[in-house]
Amino acid sequence: MRASASAAFDHGAAIRVPPAHDRNGWRMLMIWLGDCGRLTGTAGLVEVTTPVGTAAAAPGDWIVLSISGAYHVARSGQRGGEA
Repeated sequence: MRASASAAFDHGAAIRVPPAHDRNGWRMLMIWLGDCGRLTGTAGLVEVTTPVGTAAAAPGDWIVLSISGAYHVARSGQRGGEA
């Protein structure tokens, strides 16, 4: 099977969006995102600036920082971030 050219992805570091009640996790996430992330006002949601525009990420989603320096949101199969 041949890989699609649009599927090319340069992996880097990733952080999982924490549950809404995890204050320390959210503090760490917002520090990691810097100017590329902002809280939406809805508990558990963060907006992330990506190469294709702004993407919302919810608890359980992964935010990937590629080696090119761009953020990408990878949706989890299970939303909510409950343990």
